[in-house]
Amino acid sequence: MSTAAVSTATVIGGGPAGLFAAQTLASAGVTVTVHERMPSPGRKFLLAGHGGLNITHSEDRTPFLRRYGASAARIAPMLDRFGPDDLRAWCEDLGEPTFVGTSGRVFPQAFRATPLFRAWLAHLTDLGVSVERRSTWSGWEADGRALITDAAGQTRAITSDVTVFALGGASWPHLGADGAWVEPFRERGVEVTALRAANVGLRVEWSDVFAERFAGKPLKNVSLAVRGCEVPPQRGDAMLTRSGLEGGPVYASGAAIRAALDLAADGGGACVLEVDLRPDVDEAQLAQRLERRRPKDSASSWLRRAVGLDPAAIGLLREAGAGALPGGPAEMAALIKAVPVTIADTMPIDRAISTAGGIAWSEVDEHLMLRRMPGTFVAGEMLDWEAPTGGYLLQASFSMGATAADGALAWLGRDA
Repeated sequence: MSTAAVSTATVIGGGPAGLFAAQTLASAGVTVTVHERMPSPGRKFLLAGHGGLNITHSEDRTPFLRRYGASAARIAPMLDRFGPDDLRAWCEDLGEPTFVGTSGRVFPQAFRATPLFRAWLAHLTDLGVSVERRSTWSGWEADGRALITDAAGQTRAITSDVTVFALGGASWPHLGADGAWVEPFRERGVEVTALRAANVGLRVEWSDVFAERFAGKPLKNVSLAVRGCEVPPQRGDAMLTRSGLEGGPVYASGAAIRAALDLAADGGGACVLEVDLRPDVDEAQLAQRLERRRPKDSASSWLRRAVGLDPAAIGLLREAGAGALPGGPAEMAALIKAVPVTIADTMPIDRAISTAGGIAWSEVDEHLMLRRMPGTFVAGEMLDWEAPTGGYLLQASFSMGATAADGALAWLGRDA
């Protein structure tokens, strides 16, 4: 390890993880160049915040950490380094104080991403960070130097004392993250788990009648469970689409759904999602309420009056029974508590909000330095982790950017 006051760093990727690593390095006096393949950095960040930038979440640490599933233990110290309170303070320092929404999600006061991102870019400029646009990483030279191809198609090898890669996953490739980095890293001997769609809609083979009538309708305050899976059910509002299901509880169940789909592909039966349309009422209470049926009530009127189901929920019950509904209160209550929906697949990765898979945790140390490539660090979605929407993705990306930068500074013999 070098102990000299080395002062150059290359950051490859201009998303939140890369830019925050660049800021952390530059704040410590390192000369930083960011290479971004798109005409401007932060495109996915800006698009994600177009309708409201959910930058982190306000829930307590224990449930917050659970959102990262199998990667929680690895991400925990990174949240200690730069957690939700730190991220909110950072926003305020950039002139964009935050507020907590009714669901506990945290947003900048301006709500959208653009004002915050403009202030951030101005701050990076003040720190001396250089951002080279239309500047694409294209592998390594034989001596280990990174190869960069510019807008004119000219490729050159660049030299710096440390390198941070933050190239994202493979979702939204038109915004820059296309997963093209996977094979070059594998060729260097780095273990990379296949990238898969996360926070993505599900494909369900609805009947034409159901799809035509209920596409775009919400299933309000439901609970979703993957049949045969020990993962707790996920609650929230799901959205019926012409081709399947989307929404928060769907995304939060993503890892369990993929596991069930993999099992089904190996002959282990279908992947079935059980939808509880009334999670706050137990089955016995539902049956009791359903016993109060007026003689002239249609099935729809009965379900609406007795248990408050709306047309979309009733339609889902009919879809599960191929158009028929149970006539008895007990049978109907049981169906309401677990409407079976067979999942054919997830939607394609280019329609996903994020990706699962990536560089295995075993390939990096606690500072996110690649064990096979000393002085090279990785951050963000390139690593094998996932989280649901709700601010958890962005929070971890910022935290990893800070951790990788700290590791680079330690490698350079500097203090963060």
